[in-house]
Amino acid sequence: MDALSARSQVTGFYDKPSGSVQYVVADMATRKCAIIDPVLDFDERSGATATKNADALLDFVRESGLEVEWILDTHPHADHFSAAHYLRGRTGAPTAIGERIVDVQKLWKVIYNWPEFPADGSQWDRLFADGATFPVGGLPARVLFSPGHTLASITYVIGDAAFIHDTLFMPDSGTARADFPGGSAERLWHSIQDILALPDETRLFVGHDYQPGDREARWESTVAEQKAGNTHVASCKTEADFVALRQARDRTLPMPRLILHALQVNMNGGRLPEPEPNGRRYLKFPLDCL
Repeated sequence: MDALSARSQVTGFYDKPSGSVQYVVADMATRKCAIIDPVLDFDERSGATATKNADALLDFVRESGLEVEWILDTHPHADHFSAAHYLRGRTGAPTAIGERIVDVQKLWKVIYNWPEFPADGSQWDRLFADGATFPVGGLPARVLFSPGHTLASITYVIGDAAFIHDTLFMPDSGTARADFPGGSAERLWHSIQDILALPDETRLFVGHDYQPGDREARWESTVAEQKAGNTHVASCKTEADFVALRQARDRTLPMPRLILHALQVNMNGGRLPEPEPNGRRYLKFPLDCL
């Protein structure tokens, strides 16, 4: 089946505290679906965790008569906890991420001084290589390696839809930052070119929306719309132009407030730290590392 003729049903779920968008992408012919970038709720002020976001996804799946076939992460997130491990326990569906997650794990286990951490990707059921293919029901799906925001970022192209995470945002918001450990504005430029090389009618679904001008949250565009109107892409004719713009912009941005909380959970497949002898879980918080 031609990918663009295989239209997927995509439903987005917006998490306002983190500006994140979670997705359920379904093949309605088979009633099979994948969940992409699910959020585990976390309040850093109280240390409280919750499953409100993830349970809303499960409620939607159940009410729609769908069966979860995959739980997919596009990259290890810096602004929210992943609910992949929780959802695997609730659905039995396998988890997956890009194979370069091992590079992120090796980098961050040093930052966290976590020598016993297994930096081998074994926290997921499948590690996808660039170009890997797999089905979501009857929909053809493939993996497009798209680093820059992180070392391990990938795009999922499922039917006529591409889930482009933190590469391009909505056209009025430009592009994602590239200044995290392991990030690269040069790599991000090339990843964006790969995404924009998809057919113009490909639907693009972003990983975040920060509602510029207090507009309503949005998360869907097309390749053609991004080419014509993305505020960073349209203003940068060369890689050097983009790198200069992106690096200047990144120098003005504070680190995400949850980056040090989230990476130790997300590089572990969404697993919270194991309880200590007193029954409580504790996050490790390195000082002066970023």
